[in-house]
Amino acid sequence: LSFRRYLLMALTSYLFWKTFGLSAAMDSKPNILLFLADDLGIGDIGCYGNNTIRTPNIDRLAKEGVRLTQHIAAAPLCTPSRAAFLTGRYPIRSGMASSNKYRALQWNAGSGGLPANETTFARLLQQQGYTTGLIGKWHQGVNCDSFNDHCHHPLNHGFDYFYGMPFTLLNNCQENKPPELDVALQAKLWFYSEIIILAVLTLTAGKLTGLISIRWKIIVCFTLAGSLFFISWYSSYGFVQYWNCILMRNHDVTEQPMRLERTASLMLKEAVSFIKRNRHGPFLLFVSFLHVHTPLFTTAKFLGKSHHGLYGDNVEEMDWMVGKILDSLHKEGLKNHTFTYFASDHGGHLEAQDGSFQLGGWNGIYKGGKGMGGWEGGIRVPGVFRWPGVLPAGKVIDEPTSLMDIYPTVVHLAGGRLPQDRMIDGRNLMPLLQGRAQKSEHEFLFHYCGSYLHAVRWYHKDSGAIWKAHYVTPLFVPPGAGACYGKGVCPCFGEGVTHHDPPLLFDLSRDPSEAKPLSADTEPLFDTVIKKIGRAVEEHRRTLSPVPEQLSLYNIMWKPWLQPCCGTFPFCWCDKEGENAQSL
Repeated sequence: LSFRRYLLMALTSYLFWKTFGLSAAMDSKPNILLFLADDLGIGDIGCYGNNTIRTPNIDRLAKEGVRLTQHIAAAPLCTPSRAAFLTGRYPIRSGMASSNKYRALQWNAGSGGLPANETTFARLLQQQGYTTGLIGKWHQGVNCDSFNDHCHHPLNHGFDYFYGMPFTLLNNCQENKPPELDVALQAKLWFYSEIIILAVLTLTAGKLTGLISIRWKIIVCFTLAGSLFFISWYSSYGFVQYWNCILMRNHDVTEQPMRLERTASLMLKEAVSFIKRNRHGPFLLFVSFLHVHTPLFTTAKFLGKSHHGLYGDNVEEMDWMVGKILDSLHKEGLKNHTFTYFASDHGGHLEAQDGSFQLGGWNGIYKGGKGMGGWEGGIRVPGVFRWPGVLPAGKVIDEPTSLMDIYPTVVHLAGGRLPQDRMIDGRNLMPLLQGRAQKSEHEFLFHYCGSYLHAVRWYHKDSGAIWKAHYVTPLFVPPGAGACYGKGVCPCFGEGVTHHDPPLLFDLSRDPSEAKPLSADTEPLFDTVIKKIGRAVEEHRRTLSPVPEQLSLYNIMWKPWLQPCCGTFPFCWCDKEGENAQSL
């Protein structure tokens, strides 16, 4: 009798916990910790099949939580992908999709960026009583009209605290690295400068020797033109390290240029400090890693430790930082009360090379990479969630999801309401993550390259088929190489792409590598699928409204009056961190 009573009590306690304990956990506002890597390929971490790069801390998140296998970025480059992540909307809706070749912000002193009328998840959580912080990369712009209006700054988009890089890492940020920022334009400016200087010298010599009859005014005009080209080259590109490679704390520049040898330790220290300061919560902490973007600056502790050269070293250092931040959660007793997420902003950068050494990520079985709006390798990324006691441990979900889904998910967890005056393209993931829903809410996902629609995914939920139609694909260089080597990234339009009519069609549920395009001869449903997707495209385009293009040529130009500067322009250099920085 006593044994039966014991079993009855145990069963009653279990049912009580399942009914009320989980409900209580859901009713309270959890802390929210978001990790976003930069340029990390889906094949670069252990829980997605890599057995040579060690990522035990990210793998631990997956073991203790939920792993998504079809998690899709809304764009294949940093600026538009992060805009979509922050707003839950395709970047074309906010003007963060480009119709020219400049598909990401180029300067801290540009006037483009995430518009002030866009509502980020940080803003909505701030309204729900959350303390919000961003540590790391921003790359959504800084100023609009003056060097201190901060119209695009994180603090103007719902973050209470910002420490990090308003731009993005570049080779230009490290000494003795080949320049990365618009190398073609830099070369043209230098070439024109050389031509004009040579012309001035020739004309001057001819005038002085009497061989050429020309007015001094003309020589002076040539000299002024040459000076203009030279100043444009030297000011904008000779000082990239000073103009773009800076650190800020809130509105103040703290390092100009930044000292890469201590950046990782500063970021880690700031993240741990934010958690400690706000341990009584609720808080939102967005850790936006500078890893694993080139130049892959890695501290001595991790150099030469991986089996994949400098890139692998950099991935392992990032994983170690993830572990330290997770340890701080545990130390403060917050592990079970924190919703944690890890992802990458887009696929690995295949064209990043130094001679025969690969400096970019690996996208596993998926074709293409960074910059390619249609191919899976450019947009399929890791997606890992953990919330002990609320989300199941060790679960794998193969349903189509998007980075844009984080927006409605965290707003739901915070008890907020989504904006009703605009289209939100993301969907709340909690029913899917918890197992209360078995199918993704997404029927169609639209894959843009800049402002150009390259492909569309249709999830036919009844059959489980995931059809994908490619309207435009890049021309690989050399042909068949799988990337655009020598170009930085593949283009979105022009002579570097192929238009397909009818579209290339794949069934990702049978051919995830997109190796064998289907046709009307090989697929009985070909015409039906193409028509269905075509109607979806028409309907989607009816939901788009004209907005100012934030990445227009004017907006991405370097403007000296917008340059963040910790001194008196152009004498911009400082080191306010000093002894506060400690090595890893």
